[in-house]
Amino acid sequence: MITETDRKHLRRCVELAEEALNNGDEPFGSVLVSAEGNVLHEDRNRVGSGDQTRHPEFALARWAGKNLPADERKDATVYTSGEHCPMCSAAHGFVGLGRIVYASSSKQLAKWNEEMGVGGPSAVYSLPIEEIIRDAQVDGPVEGLAEEVRELHRRLHAKNK
Repeated sequence: MITETDRKHLRRCVELAEEALNNGDEPFGSVLVSAEGNVLHEDRNRVGSGDQTRHPEFALARWAGKNLPADERKDATVYTSGEHCPMCSAAHGFVGLGRIVYASSSKQLAKWNEEMGVGGPSAVYSLPIEEIIRDAQVDGPVEGLAEEVRELHRRLHAKNK
């Protein structure tokens, strides 16, 4: 169930996704929040550098692995503008992060891209987080915010035409 607190953190993820877009990157943003509700770390997509692994979810997993003990990682929540890709899901699972909440799903993104006539099949299969991480606690997509994420992707592809 999505709470107002979840929406607040997801709103920040959408802001970070817009920041990424404004800096020449794909529109994705993520926030790591402690069990106590403190924002621990946040990041945005940085693939514009040419390194396609510079996803914010991956960056949060790496940061958590270096900076948090295992018990704090499992109680933390990752909020993100878009559902994790398989690489980010695996990183999340390997470092033992807790709940994942996303504004828009990979399935929605694939549908939007098809509607916009962009991209082809990805080099990596799109799999739900639950197919990558055992016993994952996942919530999303979130109505309203997903539409805002869609608009960011529309802007990305309009700019690239």
